[in-house]
Amino acid sequence: MPVPDLFREGLARGWKTYDGSRLDSDLTLEADVAIIGSGAGGGTTAEILSHAGYKVLLIEEGPLKTSSDFKLLEGEAYSSLYQEGIGRMSKDGAISILQGRAVGGTTLVNWTSSFRTPAQTLEHWAREHAVKGHSEEAMAPWFEHMEQRLGVAPWLIPPNANNEVIRNGCEKLGYNWHVIPRNVRGCWNLGYCGMGCPTNAKQSMLVTTIPATLENGGELLYLARAQRLLITGDQITGLQCQGMDSRCVAPNGRTITVKARHYVLAGGGINTPGLLMRSETPDPYKRVGKRTFLHLVNFSAAQFPDAISPFYGAPQSIYSDHFQWKDGTTGPMGYKLEVPPLHPALAATLFASYGETSAKHMAQLPHTHMMLALMRDGFHPDSPGGSVELRSDGSPVLDYNLTPYAWEGLKRAFHSMAEIQFAAGASSVMPLHSDAQYINSLSKTRERIDSLSLELYRTRLASAHVMGGCAMGENPQTAVTDSLGRHHQIRNLSIHDGSLFPTSIGANPQLSVYGLTAKLATQLVERLKNP
Repeated sequence: MPVPDLFREGLARGWKTYDGSRLDSDLTLEADVAIIGSGAGGGTTAEILSHAGYKVLLIEEGPLKTSSDFKLLEGEAYSSLYQEGIGRMSKDGAISILQGRAVGGTTLVNWTSSFRTPAQTLEHWAREHAVKGHSEEAMAPWFEHMEQRLGVAPWLIPPNANNEVIRNGCEKLGYNWHVIPRNVRGCWNLGYCGMGCPTNAKQSMLVTTIPATLENGGELLYLARAQRLLITGDQITGLQCQGMDSRCVAPNGRTITVKARHYVLAGGGINTPGLLMRSETPDPYKRVGKRTFLHLVNFSAAQFPDAISPFYGAPQSIYSDHFQWKDGTTGPMGYKLEVPPLHPALAATLFASYGETSAKHMAQLPHTHMMLALMRDGFHPDSPGGSVELRSDGSPVLDYNLTPYAWEGLKRAFHSMAEIQFAAGASSVMPLHSDAQYINSLSKTRERIDSLSLELYRTRLASAHVMGGCAMGENPQTAVTDSLGRHHQIRNLSIHDGSLFPTSIGANPQLSVYGLTAKLATQLVERLKNP
């Protein structure tokens, strides 16, 4: 029996949407609040504001794809659901950056891991970055609210073999490990979360807050790129958007003008700074786009005698924070250990080999395990993150330089991952590096890791988490917004996304965005009542 397409059913009932690729003339739209970006921050904000009675217009650059469109095919999903057709990279091309670009944003394609912002991170923000009101105690009810809204709970089904490696290895070594909470209801355990959920089990914005917004009379504009905020004095007077072609590759010549009382930016840690920069928004202390952070990721592959089948089952269900806070917040860089799923195209990209070597890697895929380390960036003076810049065509790009401090953390992470994989029964391990190969003992693998020249392009690096670039804080000289997400210079502008984070957070960020923006949006409702 086919799964009902909840979104298409709503459209048939009269939900109000606009497809920017199908406009035959320019368009003007009006709303109480215009929200740019339909991911975790935008979707959460839209539901709360529309429930309070405000007319909301949700604007998304990418296409509208629903459960009926999700065929579990990498070739289709990556090109249509990700930023720059999954080609987004750091400025130098050394770091792949995975971000969603469709209605629902990255919540549509992430692997469902849902963590509260660590207490250590919240304390660091308050102490070092003048963030007020977001202590662990203050945030707890907001996290709990969004966990209930989105079905976030520890995954009760036994982990697949790919995740079992972390648990087994950590238990043998006496390292801590835990079950990952996931935002799912009735999950079929397919393992293809990164390609859109065909069963509507993943509680992304596509099937939760955006439908609720449209039921409340909100409107959705998609395949429309927010190009420029129009600013007079300390007020935004309008927003100009470009209609995009159906593949979201190039503008189609149509202009959509949006008029609203208040504007909320929720495009994420690269696109939100990019829009502010294109709009020449007041930035007296040159903070926009600065201190943009990745959870930089490196990888360790392993071969196991028994089949791992890393392409089946919940992608992430076990993690270890054993190395995350060992040295406090400002010591050597900490990291969280998880696994990625290994579908063929993603695996081939990670191995980045060719010819007979590539064929061998792919033939071994059923017995291959992969582990990743999420590096916790931004807490140390030698961990400054990157900067968002504009290309000549106005599109944003992240310039991200790695310091010796970061490379030292990456080397330790290679050692930790290899140790856990061998402890779990791996027959051989290979750090993902151009000069590495599978080695069948831990001691020899350690020697190889220590001998590797850790440098860009030779070390396989990626990230699916972009944070910062519009940091919140009470000091306008160091922050773009205050702790409530209110822009320090523009009265009717708020930011509700991960770009607010003054550092990376040390955990998959979607629940951090949900909880924080639920709080900020609820407070925005009260401010709009009493302008």
